[in-house]
Amino acid sequence: MTNPEPDQDLRATTNRIMEVMQEHKGELLEKPHVVGVAVGFRQVEGKSTETLALVVMVDQKIPQNLLTPEQQIPISIEGVPIDVQEIGEISAY
Repeated sequence: MTNPEPDQDLRATTNRIMEVMQEHKGELLEKPHVVGVAVGFRQVEGKSTETLALVVMVDQKIPQNLLTPEQQIPISIEGVPIDVQEIGEISAY
């Protein structure tokens, strides 16, 4: 038995995250400060890692203790890790 190629693993992981994103996009976008969702690499201290995640973009990070449980963004959905990334306000010029 051969191991799958790294590109195949990356493609399969990306496809899985995209499926979960499409299924849960609406509920995530309804949460306070969420301005977008995407597939991307998890960031730690502002630097990208090699871990793919469902990226939830927010205009401002709010401490969890100031949010109700319904307003909080989960750490994962259906086994897919979520990375909350603060991007600021989005505006059209």
